[in-house]
Amino acid sequence: MQPRKLLANAKALRRNATVHERVLWQQLRTLGPRFRRQVPLDHYIADFVCFEHRLIIELDGGQHTERESEDLRRTAWLESQGFEVLRIWNPEVFRNIDGVMELIRSRLPPPP
Repeated sequence: MQPRKLLANAKALRRNATVHERVLWQQLRTLGPRFRRQVPLDHYIADFVCFEHRLIIELDGGQHTERESEDLRRTAWLESQGFEVLRIWNPEVFRNIDGVMELIRSRLPPPP
């Protein structure tokens, strides 16, 4: 994918966020560390990235059950770049947002 096209895709994904992404985004904005959403990294677009703590959060829907090998390659590449990748299933955002946020907080250093 060409960089210009990748940037356009990231922008479109931000504009057309799923309801799960919008809910999680609102929660992430209340945390201390700054997260960015739909961030191009090489030839991938990460759902949420905290560069300060090298944490990527990927929200996975049903389509990811069909793309497991692609997701494994993607995760391996992101981890090779020094990121921790945390995958969360979309239904968990509605079923257990407190648990999701606790999991994310556990991957971040405690606030000063």
